[in-house]
Amino acid sequence: MSIRSIVPTARSGSTGKVVLAREAVRLIRIGDTVAIGGFFEIGLALEVIHELGALFEATDEESAAFGKPRDLTLVFCVSPGDWTTGGANRLAQPGLVKRIIGGHWGAVPALYQLVAGNQVEGYNMPLGPMSHLYRDIAAGKPGHLSRVGLGTFADPRFGGGKLNEMTTEDLVELVEIGGEEYLFYKAFPVNVAIVRGTTADPAGNITMEREALTCDTLSVAMAAHNSGGLVIAQVERLAEVNSLNPRQVKIPGALVDCIVVATDQGNHPQTFGSLYCPALAAEVRVPLTSLAPMPLNARKIIARRAAMELRPNSVVNLGFGIPEGVASVAAEEKVADLMTLTAEPGAIGGIPAGGGDFGAATNAQAVIDMPYQFDFYDGGGLDAAFLGLAQADREGNVNVSRFGPRLAGAGGFIDISQNAKKVLFLGTFAAGDLQVSVVEGKLLIERDGQYQKFVEEVEHRTFSGPYAARQGKDVLYITEVCIPAHHRRPGADRGRSRHRHRTRHPGQDGVQADRDQAARDGPPYLPVRPDGPPGGHAATAPRRAVHLR
Repeated sequence: MSIRSIVPTARSGSTGKVVLAREAVRLIRIGDTVAIGGFFEIGLALEVIHELGALFEATDEESAAFGKPRDLTLVFCVSPGDWTTGGANRLAQPGLVKRIIGGHWGAVPALYQLVAGNQVEGYNMPLGPMSHLYRDIAAGKPGHLSRVGLGTFADPRFGGGKLNEMTTEDLVELVEIGGEEYLFYKAFPVNVAIVRGTTADPAGNITMEREALTCDTLSVAMAAHNSGGLVIAQVERLAEVNSLNPRQVKIPGALVDCIVVATDQGNHPQTFGSLYCPALAAEVRVPLTSLAPMPLNARKIIARRAAMELRPNSVVNLGFGIPEGVASVAAEEKVADLMTLTAEPGAIGGIPAGGGDFGAATNAQAVIDMPYQFDFYDGGGLDAAFLGLAQADREGNVNVSRFGPRLAGAGGFIDISQNAKKVLFLGTFAAGDLQVSVVEGKLLIERDGQYQKFVEEVEHRTFSGPYAARQGKDVLYITEVCIPAHHRRPGADRGRSRHRHRTRHPGQDGVQADRDQAARDGPPYLPVRPDGPPGGHAATAPRRAVHLR
């Protein structure tokens, strides 16, 4: 039985806006700009996206008669894929796509291969301006004005976000207002929005109660609708007309043109790592003791040393990769409730999830839309940010976005690193077959990594050291063996545990010895709860030992 024949409606003979995925994607026209909502696979309309790829591949007469979409411009904030062949990787077909504008590219390697091969135009933009641009498009503004990206690869002086030789149009301009430099991210019409929710009624009103995040869903839908475009929304289930609580509706039906009900739960996973987890949808709160601690290895040593920089009453962002471990350490040591941990797609409070669930949170206090989270971040709301460290140079510049033929993209890294009051970059000292062990509380490097992360000049400038120095920003670079200035300390013996070094500003020549060993016999310390209820002043907090094992 088809979906059309079973949908309850208020009008006899009407199916509302409910259609099959194939019927929805047939409405996409040649040359359309298609915006895909979501954060990795959180909020990603997999069934619709896969059907769009299948329609382009189809050879049957019916598909030929309807015509096929081609020469599309794809726009997305964060990697709408599964790191291999799923999601928007299905759209990596020459002829189907002509231009791609993305904030983060790590999970869509097939799309980037088109860019790397000069088969399509490609841009990488910071995540905050990308998510804000949807709102500005919806509001009919000419673009988005921001300081975010100055001094980085998004700056026209360093490439303007262009990813290959065939990409020539300038989407970012450097402007001066009142003697201050800004970047102007140009608006463009959005012809099609592909978004996702949980429950829809036939009028198109959509709630998101089983989603881990609300992401950029409303902004993407509004940008397309106000551009005179098409909004396609994938959902899990249908409800009776007018039965949804209006306070729970995240996308008003007035914005939605097509509703596609997922036919397989595999096409509607809550996150990349979980088909469905009640804790990530705030259906239940779980005891923190149920969260498995990290094994004691180089990643945990870095996370533990970084956690020593946590302060009570602070608001913190944790990035992807090693920084995720800071949340685990804070939960393990029962100090997570002393500060507010956040993740850029909108989770506030609780314990940010890692791995395949990254972006979501367990026991969150609130979940807001991603553009509003970046309003908070870009305005200086973060006290500290713990971010990844893939490559750094003598000027304090950091690269986490591009390495030879591989593009990860900036994501929210630029917004967060430029605007947090304190920034900590976390990563191993070297990469590539690095082998370490912890013996009796001491770190031993059994095999050094093949690739040095501290180089003369970074390949791609995701964080600008000189710009941070002009801001007077407090910056630390933390590895498993030391807190280096900008390069390996001369004469260091890689076969033994090392003393740490600290630098307060990128580009300064001297270092101040911190004298904390990477994995010492004695316990390091974390900030702890002051006497009395949570939230006391940091200066009154006694310090507590945190043992390595």
